[in-house]
Amino acid sequence: MKRLTTILMLCTVTAALSAQPYKDRSLPPEERAKDLVSRMTLEEKASVSMHSSAPVPALGVKAYNWWSEALHGVARNGAATVFPQPIGMAASFDEPLLFEVFTAVSDEARVKNRLAQESGHIRQYQGVTFWTPNINIFRDPRWGRGMETYGEDPYLTGQLGMAVVRGLQGPEDAEILKAHACAKHYAVHSGPEWNRHSYNAEVSERDLRETYLPAFKDLVVKANVQEVMTAYNRFRGEPCGASDYLINTILRGEWGYKGLITSDCWAVEDFYVQGRHGFSPDVAAAAAAAVHAGVDTECGQAYRHIPEAVERGLLDEKDLDRNLIRLFTARYQLGEMDGISLWDDLPESIVEGPEHLALSRKMAQESMVLLQNRKGILPLAAGAKVALVGPNGDDGEMQWGNYNPVPERTVTLLDALKERIPDIKYVRGCGIVGAEFAPKPDPNNPLSQALGKSREELEAIAQQYAIGVNDILNYVRRQERMQTSFLPELDVQAVLDELEGVDIVIFAGGISPRFEGEEMPVNLPGFKGGDRTDIELPQVQRDLLKALHDAGKKVVLVNFSGCAIGLVPETESCDAILQAWYPGEEGGYAITDVLFGDVAPSGKLPVTFYRSVDDLPDFENYDMKGHTYRYFQGKPLYPFGYGLSYTTFRYKRAKVRNNTLIIPVKNTGKREATEVVQVYVRRKDDPNGPIKTLRAFRRVTIPAGKTVKVCIPLEDETFLWWSEEKQDMVPLPGKYELLYGGSSDQVRTKRFRFKK
Repeated sequence: MKRLTTILMLCTVTAALSAQPYKDRSLPPEERAKDLVSRMTLEEKASVSMHSSAPVPALGVKAYNWWSEALHGVARNGAATVFPQPIGMAASFDEPLLFEVFTAVSDEARVKNRLAQESGHIRQYQGVTFWTPNINIFRDPRWGRGMETYGEDPYLTGQLGMAVVRGLQGPEDAEILKAHACAKHYAVHSGPEWNRHSYNAEVSERDLRETYLPAFKDLVVKANVQEVMTAYNRFRGEPCGASDYLINTILRGEWGYKGLITSDCWAVEDFYVQGRHGFSPDVAAAAAAAVHAGVDTECGQAYRHIPEAVERGLLDEKDLDRNLIRLFTARYQLGEMDGISLWDDLPESIVEGPEHLALSRKMAQESMVLLQNRKGILPLAAGAKVALVGPNGDDGEMQWGNYNPVPERTVTLLDALKERIPDIKYVRGCGIVGAEFAPKPDPNNPLSQALGKSREELEAIAQQYAIGVNDILNYVRRQERMQTSFLPELDVQAVLDELEGVDIVIFAGGISPRFEGEEMPVNLPGFKGGDRTDIELPQVQRDLLKALHDAGKKVVLVNFSGCAIGLVPETESCDAILQAWYPGEEGGYAITDVLFGDVAPSGKLPVTFYRSVDDLPDFENYDMKGHTYRYFQGKPLYPFGYGLSYTTFRYKRAKVRNNTLIIPVKNTGKREATEVVQVYVRRKDDPNGPIKTLRAFRRVTIPAGKTVKVCIPLEDETFLWWSEEKQDMVPLPGKYELLYGGSSDQVRTKRFRFKK
């Protein structure tokens, strides 16, 4: 009798599931999604289409927020490990290490998501769908947001971007996806920031396919990225989020993309808001255009008007259903709909734990690029009389970059130096920008009145103007941090007096994420809206560096920035220059590891360092002619792929055997070190093509005095080239030159005929 009862109960459950396939875990996710969507009202469909996806209680659908960030660590969600800014990680040319980094990031993400679930409420930034990596091409050093990218080269960006995706998303054959990565911003988006909501990008089909799309294709076709985010700008007259050519012809058509497409935040508003794209007459028409094009989920609130768009005949509900089926298929694949995770055994202790901090330090070490080392001043000799000078010497927040976690603690350069030299002197010396440019409080802004006030005075201001006290405290903190960027006023003699008896000055200079970044209200000499208007160091730092040099000090410049800086005068005033980027929470340790020779520098530039903006085409010109090492005809200050070591390497004559390029590389110095071997391709019968273009790289560690043979397979993709006939990049037979060496300028040549 008991067995009969059990059988009857199982039959009842089975019958119930067959009547409600969306609850049946044995069915494929897409089949469950189709059934679920068919049960929703139009209003419910609209409510789940935005990044803040509403619950549907009648169907047991929980709320979910698609918007989470993990550019270089789980961001905006409490404490987490802060790895170096992506442009710094790109300098490592180290795909396996980048995969380790983002495996650690997704581990921390799953822990944080589990804790949020246990709390009973999952807020924004606590999900497992991350809007990263940014794989736009850093085509111009003036773009403030280029620091979020992996550099100026399509191949390097694609290789590193795929490592990010694979680390975040976990094994492709797993029953449940670990997380989503998102390839952004699709497409043809590389600044300026100030006009991104109205700009129309017009580029040739060759530039589109040869430069702006290859990394996206790599992530979609090879790495199975689960989300793609459309850009703010227009492309050939249409907003990217309404471009049938970009979305349906290329992304879903040619590349066979099955995943989700999301808009950038409030980008659908740009379709219709006056003074922007002028593409749609109103919000309902804008929502209809995005849904029809295939944008599955919107970051914003325009999709609230989907019912109106359907009612007015602007949108067929079938298009909406198609998008929602993709959306819920993804939620089932993540295990989110069923409350399933394969990573519940990860302990909370891994978040900013010893292993992840060590990984952040290692990545920061590999990101350091030694640009100059006159007379071998580095590594620093034991017992040298050293002082630290400069505005970035004790600024942990600067090291975080942007789209960052907030760590429990950050090791600044001063912190790390104190561990080695407890009595080291630190003289800030000047601000990042001259004190004369510090913004003055606005007497008409009630928040400006809060600067320097006590808690009681802040509460009175809050009450008078009906402003939240916390809003005022946040404003005060931001303003105080900004004000410190201009202080102190430079007094050269006072600085020199402080440095009496000091032989070597480590100068922590550069710029800061407070000045460069995404759409920022910063308009100062050299900066506009988060972008640069020139690429030199701020004048106040140049003046101080020259004064230190003229006073006979040996100067080691540690340059913090997310972009290439025109360091022409600094090649004279500084004995050594180390490019440190924004190196994350372990950055201070990583820098001193290199300065004192515990680690030999091995980073290579993922962008060209130009001499000045005079070398650059117009910032708003997206044609590749004149942009990046691939098309730049002038002489760079430091070329793409460049970076010194504490040893030297000699490249011997390469051979080709069995379609493999074999490159002998000898370490001609006295210590073991790592070299990044680079292979470029050039086709001489194509005057309109790139001067050279990266097609392979290998990090190799070579013992002192030894030679290793680096083997590079020559595959069809090595010879992808523009075909006028195909209007696309294809393996194109013909005569090529294989250029190999330690940078894009220091190369030897091997001729090769590719036969398909």
